[in-house]
Amino acid sequence: MTDPAETTPVALSTLQTPCLILDETRMNRNIARLTERLATAGVGFRPHLKTPKSIDVARHVMPQPTGPATVSTLREAEQFFAHGVRDITYAVGIAPDKLARVQKLRADGANITIVIDNIDQARAIAALSAPTNPIPVLIEIDCDGHRSGVKPDDAALLCAIADILVPNAHLAGVLTHAGESYSAKSIADLEAAAEQERVAAVLAATILRGAGHACEVVSVGSSPTAHFAKSYDGVTEVRAGVFVFFDLFQAGINVCRIDDIALSVLTTVIGHQREKGWIIVDAGWMAMSRDRGTAGQAVDQGYGLACTLDGTPMDDLIMVGANQEHGILAIRPGADARLPDLAVGSKLRILPNHACATAAQHGAYHVCRSGEDFTHTTWSRFAGW
Repeated sequence: MTDPAETTPVALSTLQTPCLILDETRMNRNIARLTERLATAGVGFRPHLKTPKSIDVARHVMPQPTGPATVSTLREAEQFFAHGVRDITYAVGIAPDKLARVQKLRADGANITIVIDNIDQARAIAALSAPTNPIPVLIEIDCDGHRSGVKPDDAALLCAIADILVPNAHLAGVLTHAGESYSAKSIADLEAAAEQERVAAVLAATILRGAGHACEVVSVGSSPTAHFAKSYDGVTEVRAGVFVFFDLFQAGINVCRIDDIALSVLTTVIGHQREKGWIIVDAGWMAMSRDRGTAGQAVDQGYGLACTLDGTPMDDLIMVGANQEHGILAIRPGADARLPDLAVGSKLRILPNHACATAAQHGAYHVCRSGEDFTHTTWSRFAGW
């Protein structure tokens, strides 16, 4: 929750660096873009809260104060539940030794659904659950070979898992994540990934229903496919998370524009290596993360793209190197832009490659609005598993 004492405007130029800046104007625009799209399509929305890990951000993006919501850790589930979120999907395959925490949340009043993709998990859940209070379960479907899940056409394994769960647990449906959409090279690739995701989830649900299981939930989602699906036929809900902030990686696969990126790291110039064409800042990989996801894209953004204090990108000035607490800014290799003359003490903002990873390095968001050079509040965020 926001501390009322922290709502006094604070000039960005006076903040201790490095720190995390959140442009609330851009964030709200990003949220509106996707929620309006899904509402027009008539499909449910279950936002993923793993990126912000903040109740203040969650209240902007969730359809209702009680949810629905998606999380990637039980720490997230516990924190959001403590702030009134009740309808939660824990979208990572459950480890059997975490089931006690799930049961504690359920006993306290949380409607938490868990995800599995194998018989061992199903047996552990069936042994702990009971027909009088069955644990809701989604079977994860592998729609693209990206990571976990049951192949959508593996009827034998799908039905074996479902049969083990029933009657002690409740087979609520299926869930999939189009992780390979992050490798898209074109809009056509994004649209194809979205359709592949939809078809896989619907096929798995059809198989389970044919075997006598209700399978009421058909859940799909990733930020790229959520924005480019042409059809949601057979889908009951969409999940997405990083879209709230966006980042350079998402811009690199054409899901957003650079000026949609709502998250940045404020940093201070602390020195120069002029003969090398370097500007040294006090944000290293501890502030930015080590994520170099754009290295495989058409435009390599290094560890992040430099912006002026008001968030305007600077011509081809990127963080080309990072040590623990030092960042090295230089002109992008091959570009003909001039290195700006920035005095020691100057402040800049760096747009991140991966919003989730960069946000995870910080304990709070300093919240501003587009075009303003001051923050109007601070929102806390949490970490852990």
